[in-house]
Amino acid sequence: MTTTTIDVFRPAPGRPTVWRRAAWSASDTLTLARRNLIVWLRVPAFLVFTVVQPVMFTLLFRYVFSGVIHVQHLKGGYVSFLMPGIIGQTAAFGSMGTAIALAREAQKGIIDRFRSMPIARSAVLTGRLLSDTMRITFTLAVLIGVGYAVGFRFQNGAGSALIMMAMSVLFGLTVCCVSAFIGLAIRDEESVQAFAVIWIFPLTFISSAFVPVRTMPGWLQAFAINQPVTIWIDMLRSLAIGGPLYTHVWESLVWMGGVLLVFAPLAVRAYRRPG
Repeated sequence: MTTTTIDVFRPAPGRPTVWRRAAWSASDTLTLARRNLIVWLRVPAFLVFTVVQPVMFTLLFRYVFSGVIHVQHLKGGYVSFLMPGIIGQTAAFGSMGTAIALAREAQKGIIDRFRSMPIARSAVLTGRLLSDTMRITFTLAVLIGVGYAVGFRFQNGAGSALIMMAMSVLFGLTVCCVSAFIGLAIRDEESVQAFAVIWIFPLTFISSAFVPVRTMPGWLQAFAINQPVTIWIDMLRSLAIGGPLYTHVWESLVWMGGVLLVFAPLAVRAYRRPG
């Protein structure tokens, strides 16, 4: 008579554990993130848009408007006021690449092919967001280096500088969720590009990014002060050069949390919609 020993801790064949599924999802996410980064590096237009354009904005605003816009109350002058705004604008503009890439892949049927493959369903979106986070981080690091070359200095120490960098990337990731929904909902590259200009440009330029809000007409100040981009940029500016940090931080976190709660599920729903 033989005795059969059953290992109760071993999962049944064909039914992977939660940890194994999580490991597979992470592996698929990293693979797709690597794919997206390779595409970004091999297409010169992406490099120009994500790296060269913000550097051009920095140099143009630094040397064209510094003699006209006076902020004597800030140490370092206009460049100290400008750089947090440029960093916030760059994080927001970087999300346009998310919308355009997803719209292009949906238009060409690549998204449908991914959905038919034996990979984690979440990997397409998480891989895209991971690669875009790395892309935004690299772009902001280059931008801060350019800022230092033209006279910008962090005035609150290294700790605040690192927190500002992390919050900038988080801001960019939040806007990327909005762009992911737009790209997957519209699914046409040219339409996405046009729509991105319509909603991103007004929010970034009618804000405290480049000029003090108090210099705007009264009817415009009410919108500029209370819109999320101004709140985020004021937080970055407080971290970089000082200011009322507490109010700006909690308002920014509330806005980012609200945007993620709304647009992350919408992006997932748009991804699952058949092409």
